Amino acid sequence: MKRCSLYVLTGLILTFAMFFCVPAFGADTLKIGSFLSVTGPASFLGDPELKTLQMYIDEINSKGGIEGKRIEFVHYDTKGKAQEAKKYVTRLIKKDRVDVIIGGTTSGNTLAVIDIVQNAHVPLISLAGSVKIIEPVKKWVFKTPHTDRMAAAKIYEDMKKRGISRVALITGNGGFDKSGRAQCLALAPKYGITIVADEQYGNSDTDMTTQLTKIRATNAQAILNFGFGKAPAIVTRNVRQLGIKLPLYQSHGVASRKFIELAGKAAEGVRLPAAALLVADLLSDSDPQKRVLIDYKTKYETKYGPVSTFGGHAYDALFITLGAVERAHSIDRAKIRDEIEKTHGFIGTGGIFNMTPKDHLGLGLDAFKMLEIRNGSWTLVD
Repeated sequence: MKRCSLYVLTGLILTFAMFFCVPAFGADTLKIGSFLSVTGPASFLGDPELKTLQMYIDEINSKGGIEGKRIEFVHYDTKGKAQEAKKYVTRLIKKDRVDVIIGGTTSGNTLAVIDIVQNAHVPLISLAGSVKIIEPVKKWVFKTPHTDRMAAAKIYEDMKKRGISRVALITGNGGFDKSGRAQCLALAPKYGITIVADEQYGNSDTDMTTQLTKIRATNAQAILNFGFGKAPAIVTRNVRQLGIKLPLYQSHGVASRKFIELAGKAAEGVRLPAAALLVADLLSDSDPQKRVLIDYKTKYETKYGPVSTFGGHAYDALFITLGAVERAHSIDRAKIRDEIEKTHGFIGTGGIFNMTPKDHLGLGLDAFKMLEIRNGSWTLVD
């Protein structure tokens, strides 16, 4: 009878141990989950992100994986919808039992799932722009793209150099747009900028001439559009159609070839802050980023076509994750989280990352380049 009880107790202990070890160690695999906007309005962001993750995970697995473990990649397409993001992140955690999550593509999708990953104690590296994702700091949440606050600061720095002090602001109604608008308004006084117009549009709108006609009637010296998707290209075309000659600035939300294609000739002269990836060939050979950027750009474009900074954000998130796993010698979620937070000197497509417990991005303003579109291509302003 005692022997039988001992066997039962031992079995229960083993079952208990196996149950709680699965999500942390997962036997022979590192499970990476992602929720990206591969279709829908933000597809031009999510599509290169997914392609980048798949390309490198396949390559790493073909070479034996990481720390002796293959990478199992689980992906869901949110179509840019916050409710879908919540559903899929919950599935990634509870059903797929992933070790790390990379995503979402948009600020709205990421902000919608922060409480879920925080409560589940699963590391999340976002590919979205809003500074609200990491400020205030959330223990389990990190990001790789430059923030909207950084974008506003970089733009205002450039305006100051050009003697611009009166700015007309126009923004969309999405999470990224609203957060960017708030940062533009908050930072303007610091740079001696007066916002003389504050117009808004719906991201699904197809004409913004009403708002721009109001802007034309002000004494603005420049126009700043903060948004992403098709809308900024429409704003750009409408500005030119109305004969407005003011300098036009866009945010890093349009840092892809797709924007130039959509805006056409109207894109000429547009300035925006972006990662150095778009002008990799123009960097000095002594720039520590150049080799990383050229390698990624060559590999991606050989397989898929023109590169974008958005795929680069996924590259950074993946390799920050893998670096953390290698340093932790483990796929325990907490240990991976701790090592992500210790990321230091990582040369990525977005810049050189130095994270700390107080900074879950780890990029300075110098990681941004100011670009101008000339003759249908990117050129360096600084």
